Amino acid sequence: MAFLRTLVWFSALAFVLFRVGEGKDILVGGSEDAWKIPKNASDSLNQWARKHRFKVGDFLIFKYNGKADSVLQVTEENYESCSTSKPIKEYKDGNNTKVKLNKSGPFYFISGADGHCQKGQKLEVTVISEKHRHHDNPPAFSPKPAIAPAPEPAKTSPNKALAYKDGTFLALASLLGLAFAFTSV
Repeated sequence: MAFLRTLVWFSALAFVLFRVGEGKDILVGGSEDAWKIPKNASDSLNQWARKHRFKVGDFLIFKYNGKADSVLQVTEENYESCSTSKPIKEYKDGNNTKVKLNKSGPFYFISGADGHCQKGQKLEVTVISEKHRHHDNPPAFSPKPAIAPAPEPAKTSPNKALAYKDGTFLALASLLGLAFAFTSV
C-alpha cells in the first residue's frame, strides 16, 4: 500500500513539473502562409508578434517553401540593415522550421530570399523573462488623467495562482483526488 501511495504522489509531481515546464508551438503569423512579403505595414509579422506573449521554452513554427525562401536568425544590427551575410542560424527546411526560444529577450528573423527583408519580410519577437511567466496580461501604459475617475466596484475573480488556462489545475486536482482516494482505502 505504501508503494502505491508513493507511486501516485510521484506521478502527480511529475505531471505538474512536466506541464509547468513545457513550451508551446506557435505558428508564426497564425497561418500556414504568413512567412512572406507583407502586403502593407499593418500586415507585417511584427504587428502579429506585438499581440502575443512569448515565453522561454516556446517554439516558433515557420511554414514556407524551402526551395524559394529560408529563415535567418540574425543580430539586431543585421535585422535593421537586412544583412543576410552572417546569420546566427539559417533554416532552409521549409514546411516545418521549428525554432526554440531558449532565453528571454529579443529574437530577430529575416527572410533569406534576395530582397524580401527589404520589403518587410522579417520578424522581431521578444521573449518575456521567467519572472513574468505567470502574468496573463502585461501592464498597459496610460497617462494619468487630470481628474481621477470614480473607483470601480470590487469584482470577484478566481485566484490567478490557481487559474491555469490549459486545464492544468483541473488535471492536478483530479490526480490529487485519486491519490487521496487510494491512500485512504
